[in-house]
Amino acid sequence: MSDIAIGIDLGTSNSVVAVVENGRARVIPNEWGESVHPSVVHFSPDGEVWVGSRAKKRLMVDPARTVASFKRLMGRYFVSEEVRKAKERVAYELVEGPHKDVRVKIDETVHPVPEISAQVLKELRRVAEQHVGQPIDKCVITVPAHFNDNQRQATRSACRIAGLEVLKIINEPTAVALAYGYDKGLRQRIAVYDLGGGTFDVTVLDINEDIFEVRSTEGDTFLGGDDFDQRIMDYLADAFHRQTGIDLKSDPVALQMLKEHSEWAKMQLSEVDETEVEVPDIARDDEGSMTLSAVLTHKQLERLTFDLVQRTFAVCDAALQAAGCGVGDIDGVVLVGGQSRSRFIRSAVETYFGRAAQTRISPDETVALGAAIHADQLVNRRNDAVLIDVTPLSLRVGTVGGFTEVVIPKNTAIPVEQGRSFVTASDGQRSVRIRIYQGESREARQNESLGEFSFSGFRQAPRGEITIDVSFDIDASGLVHVRAVEAESGIEATTEITLSQNLTNAEIAQLRGG
Repeated sequence: MSDIAIGIDLGTSNSVVAVVENGRARVIPNEWGESVHPSVVHFSPDGEVWVGSRAKKRLMVDPARTVASFKRLMGRYFVSEEVRKAKERVAYELVEGPHKDVRVKIDETVHPVPEISAQVLKELRRVAEQHVGQPIDKCVITVPAHFNDNQRQATRSACRIAGLEVLKIINEPTAVALAYGYDKGLRQRIAVYDLGGGTFDVTVLDINEDIFEVRSTEGDTFLGGDDFDQRIMDYLADAFHRQTGIDLKSDPVALQMLKEHSEWAKMQLSEVDETEVEVPDIARDDEGSMTLSAVLTHKQLERLTFDLVQRTFAVCDAALQAAGCGVGDIDGVVLVGGQSRSRFIRSAVETYFGRAAQTRISPDETVALGAAIHADQLVNRRNDAVLIDVTPLSLRVGTVGGFTEVVIPKNTAIPVEQGRSFVTASDGQRSVRIRIYQGESREARQNESLGEFSFSGFRQAPRGEITIDVSFDIDASGLVHVRAVEAESGIEATTEITLSQNLTNAEIAQLRGG
């Protein structure tokens, strides 16, 4: 049998798997005909794990054991602002892991977030294997363009737990461009506006037939459809509180009911100007069960979420500036992600760019299709499409006083390698410690810490006499690698990089079951 690799879009709200068959990429449905699979995992009391639509049905009846929107937690520190916000929104318990990472606690069992993601990936793998009729163990997986190294490493760990070898991690907008322009002979500069369930990216790319070159990418990994849903939830909860004096925001079950109906109302308002939201049995008083009933209009939704839409355009401004162009230089605008289906989003984006958005590709499926195209190229060693991507964040090293210096600037084409030389700062020094960050601030505390690079084993000498050459490499998947050599001997010395977010090989093997 031929070697097969699948393309995976692991989304905040939904996930999709695709494969190339007979030269054409296609999304793979499951046995019930579902091609878009909810990114939801339910841990039942008897130890069974449910994934997808079956799990999503448990969100309202057993929210403490049902995990959704976990992509937002991938590669996050427990003490981060993003995790603090998530703790206020989710019904399941979040705790700190041994690597300072955030983990999910179900009853007495603590699950690393990559393990939760792996449950979805295992289901996608099962669906694909059932479709092609043979085992599959290779994939290309996509991530938001603005994912940092911690988040990419966590994604790769999830694939390993699911028994999948990652041929490459590619950015979602790059996958979109591949699905949009591959084998079509296009010569265009496009903007990919990707507003998904939990993240937002905008990427400016040049397509020159089958050469896809990213000029710039900007993003916000904590802005997406969940935030739009939250605005509707707050509106409904506040209306109910004014009517009844009952605060629904302290009830996890009521919040999940609100979320389900908020998503429904948002989708309705993409088709109609006004909708009535009715949530039965949302609360109880002395007279029995109570129903929430409220009217939401399209204009109200626009007002409620106006600042969120403007946040996306601030990101667009930055992407265009970094690409050295203006809206008039853009030949095509591609909308991706479930939230981009909203008509007020489409209208706002078209007003911003001054042109109609492309409608011939599916916002839900195109990312997985692009990943499948690239997976097929890699597994069959074809070079008929060239992808030139960029690093979305600057790679930095820590300096004295809590500051940092840039080693590799953001929007540098990858793969890329840069070197720096360091010398000992004191007489008889036994080791050198180098702190590594990603971000755009001179202050270390405002960047994402990737860990510390420890170097030892060199001879003791007066300060400044020992030189250590360190190479910083960002590969084609956007993953960071570090190597150090002592200049005097030319020998690679004892080195260790400790990344807080990484699961160890032993942990991954245990979670994988072997």
